[in-house]
Amino acid sequence: MSDLLNRITIDPAQCVGRPCIRGMRIRVIDVLDLLAGGLSREEVLDELPDLEPEDVSAALRYASRSIDHPILPRDHLDRRTTLACTCTPD
Repeated sequence: MSDLLNRITIDPAQCVGRPCIRGMRIRVIDVLDLLAGGLSREEVLDELPDLEPEDVSAALRYASRSIDHPILPRDHLDRRTTLACTCTPD
């Protein structure tokens, strides 16, 4: 698994320090946006031909690790936390 994350590079001199794939100017967010837009892994690879299948997996793993947080059942959250998370008052 750490081999996948080694594919993600962060260089302040490249793409304003945003996470990129293997030192290329293909940002992790570019891959994620294509996937979120409905493209399949194969279509992402067609769209960005310098990518390898493992790069797509690495982008997803990086995103997953970046937003890692414990999942709590909603009934265990107090009202203050729920409001802070949803930003909408009852």
